[in-house]
Amino acid sequence: MSQGEKQRITVDIHNRTYTIIGTESASHVRLVASLVDQKMKDIHNVNKQLDTASLAVLTAVNTMNDYLKLKEDYATLLGSLRKKEDK
Repeated sequence: MSQGEKQRITVDIHNRTYTIIGTESASHVRLVASLVDQKMKDIHNVNKQLDTASLAVLTAVNTMNDYLKLKEDYATLLGSLRKKEDK
């Protein structure tokens, strides 16, 4: 398969099967699906009354929160590196 060519990968998330279409490697898509599935399980274990839609939204909110924290940490690290390079 050439780079940039779309492929279909079937994954299971929260006991449902999804077909993901994209250019990422199958292993990457499976890893992402596995992480989403685990995050949904973690949230579901804390609040078993959540319906699937609410669970999905909370998973997205938690994931975006984690992403923004990592992005801020990355920016801080880049700033520190640049200061060291300027010395």
